[in-house]
Amino acid sequence: MPYLRFILWVRVRSAGSNWNFEYGVNIRTRVNMAAQTRALVSVQWLADAIKNKLAGPKLRILDTSWYLPNTKRVPRDEFAQKHISGASFFDIDECSDSTSPYDHMLPTSSHFSQYVGDLGIGNDTHVVVYDTSDFGAYSAPRVWWMFLAFGHGLVSVLDGGMKNWVAEGHPVTSEYNKPERQDFRATLNVSWVKSFEDVIENIRTKEVQVVDTRIPGRFNGIEPEPREDILPGHFPGAINIPFTSLRDDSGKLMGPEALTKVFKDAGVDLQKPLWVTCGSGVTACHVVLAAHQLGYPGVCLYDGSWVEWFQRASPEYIISEGKVKKQ
Repeated sequence: MPYLRFILWVRVRSAGSNWNFEYGVNIRTRVNMAAQTRALVSVQWLADAIKNKLAGPKLRILDTSWYLPNTKRVPRDEFAQKHISGASFFDIDECSDSTSPYDHMLPTSSHFSQYVGDLGIGNDTHVVVYDTSDFGAYSAPRVWWMFLAFGHGLVSVLDGGMKNWVAEGHPVTSEYNKPERQDFRATLNVSWVKSFEDVIENIRTKEVQVVDTRIPGRFNGIEPEPREDILPGHFPGAINIPFTSLRDDSGKLMGPEALTKVFKDAGVDLQKPLWVTCGSGVTACHVVLAAHQLGYPGVCLYDGSWVEWFQRASPEYIISEGKVKKQ
């Protein structure tokens, strides 16, 4: 980490006297690199970092794979079979609020601090997240956003994920060495997290655009939700941008021109406030990442998303072309 050296001049005045003087203090301070950290890193960048033995306390790699129950995939078991060398497994369900009735809601700052510290991550660690989705990314943007929300800007998504890592011929391993615990201190930026009540109020005021990243069938209410007790649909005012529409055929995030067109075609103005939602707060973070890449950081997330909304909202706040919620 580079350092900046400068002179601080201080004027001191003695209480009760008529004299004062100035002196210079030589200060050596660390430059904050968070603002310089790229939100996306390429497969080749990570491969070079591993080859140069940079992985360790200053660079941690996380497999953040998470899948809906109906996929029958067990990410932790898949991680044990193969992962990128040096990676640890980040469990979205474990690093969440276990007291909430809704899926993987954000944990407390202390819980997040303890969890990521146990993964060998400190406040000076550059974290690279990926997942093993066939889409190229599924849950990794959620964990990227979690780190940002808890004040850690040194975090990047592996563009194209494990899909592109393997496609470009890089090796995987089943070997795992638990990293040495590091001290991590998190502070949640609560302004980035929106509640059920916030969305209710926004439906009334119509002040903020809200994008829902589920597939059109679920958004419109004509295809089932993956959770048996939840019917599909959306809340008033929501705009549908499926998270898959932000990725190219290889699974990488689209470039600026293509992303700009996606938002424009959906009627979303990135210069105005924007919130995001989805099924349970995971794929919504693809829009946060895309907006960030276009120079609009700080898009807010409705963490409870559709799982919470369907269970709490009255029928008039649920729009569906299919089966409707009963009172």
